Amino acid sequence: MSDKANDIANLLAPTVQALGVELLGIEYLPAPGGATVRLYIDVQEAERATRHVNIEDCEAVSREVSAQLDVEDPISGNYTLEVSSPGVDRPLFRLEHYARFVGESAKVVLKLPQDRRRRLQGVISRIEGDSIVFTVDDADMTVAFDNIDKARLVPDWAALGLAPEKPGGGRKAGAKKAGDAKRAPAKQAKKKPNQPAARKPRAE
Repeated sequence: MSDKANDIANLLAPTVQALGVELLGIEYLPAPGGATVRLYIDVQEAERATRHVNIEDCEAVSREVSAQLDVEDPISGNYTLEVSSPGVDRPLFRLEHYARFVGESAKVVLKLPQDRRRRLQGVISRIEGDSIVFTVDDADMTVAFDNIDKARLVPDWAALGLAPEKPGGGRKAGAKKAGDAKRAPAKQAKKKPNQPAARKPRAE
């Protein structure tokens, strides 16, 4: 995560935890028309075997986080708040996330090029100190955690029973597949000087 995303995550993590879920991480995406602040939440470790994040969790977190951001005001300018479950192509934010998914495949974007590449896809082989060892093209590649800009798991769609449809057999528009992320409706904030943000659901 970026430094700004880390600061926002540290601010919001206790609020999210108090709602019975875990804040996996935050994406902070600045843009000329206004930033996007995207929160990824998951159930706490003790509950992972029995339940998954649902839309009610996302909406509860969205409400509480919106109120906290109004008070704390850590973001200047306009922004859109999104709260989502991780989905099957879950993002990896912390070193322990990589340790949890050893043996899984991941796509990684690096901050600085390594072996003349900024992007890689490989299997998370093991953790060595503050580095992750990936198996890329049948060879080990050790990447410092601090040099990872962003990363996501690559789902095994066949194992999930979600292999691509044959030509002409795609899903109907708007249909969901198993493992789709749950998301609360995005909320937009429009700042005024020295006033809390006022939010309303984003127009579809």
